[in-house]
Amino acid sequence: MLTPGSTIGILGGGQLGRMLAVAAAQLGYRCHVFAPEDAPPATDVCAAVTRAEFSDAAALTAFAGAVDVVTFEWENVPTAAVRLLAGLVPVHPGVHSLEVAQDRMAEKQFVEWLGGRTAPWAPVSSRAELDEAIARIGLPAILKTRRFGYDGKGQARLHSADDADAAWDAIGQQPAILEGMVEFAHEYSVMLCRGADGRMVDWPVPVNVHAGGILASSSLPAPSLVRAQAADAVALSRRIADKLGHVGVLTCEFFACRDGLRFNEMAPRVHNSGHWTIEGSLTSQFENHIRAVAGLPLGPTDLVLPRVEMLNLIGDQADDWPRLFAEPGTHVHLYGKGASRPGRKMGHVTRLGR
Repeated sequence: MLTPGSTIGILGGGQLGRMLAVAAAQLGYRCHVFAPEDAPPATDVCAAVTRAEFSDAAALTAFAGAVDVVTFEWENVPTAAVRLLAGLVPVHPGVHSLEVAQDRMAEKQFVEWLGGRTAPWAPVSSRAELDEAIARIGLPAILKTRRFGYDGKGQARLHSADDADAAWDAIGQQPAILEGMVEFAHEYSVMLCRGADGRMVDWPVPVNVHAGGILASSSLPAPSLVRAQAADAVALSRRIADKLGHVGVLTCEFFACRDGLRFNEMAPRVHNSGHWTIEGSLTSQFENHIRAVAGLPLGPTDLVLPRVEMLNLIGDQADDWPRLFAEPGTHVHLYGKGASRPGRKMGHVTRLGR
């Protein structure tokens, strides 16, 4: 176990790193953020900050010498940086989780190998292959870059073959997958945490609502169709975590379809759809991630109250903070990002009820 007073290194300085650092401080740990941005949100609550590019080997080496263990808040950290650090200091989760989650094609192949069902898909590495994929998968469909896509970025919808040229240009003509549209009733996510000893805990499954490709809300209890599929979704997510040798929080997103569940994507980290756990669960996703990284026993994940709702504050929605702070029973989290802009996650609020 990592002794309280030790330092946890966090790769990435966004709001997830910020909330990880708050949870770590509660357990008696210091945090040191490594990020290329100038004054990202996590730096407000961390003991130390290294501002450098992930390609800076000297800075990474110095960072490793200043921390006792490393984790990350963002799955697009270059694997080369993680491999360098792993040779110097323990890193959790490991590079295998990153390699699979960073590539949509590898991710789908991995999950299908474990018996999971995804939306129909085909690889696309050229404009000609896009035509072949359309013929194979059909339309409508979504063209998604294999790497660096999140919150609706790196995606283009195709409703007819006439959209192919514009879609290929919209994603920058990068290696991609074409994913067939599936009819689903709900989107939901499984959040679990796995310790280095292989023990796991998971949280009750929330239903998620997206707007413009960005998560708008997560709430519990989930609709009956989601609850009926939750056990199978958790079982698949646990198989994924075990095969990856994952340590820390893993989030897997699913579609609830009438003919059964379909895996959508995974994030090898704490996740927006789990922010409700800070007030809504006996142990938050952030605390359990720190516990796993530090080698501590994992905490219970029971609900504090039966009903929980988390709403993201996106763009100028955060400007409504005076009313939100005055609203009884509303837990407000602002990320300290400064100026708001459309599509930017500025904070979230959580409400609990019976």
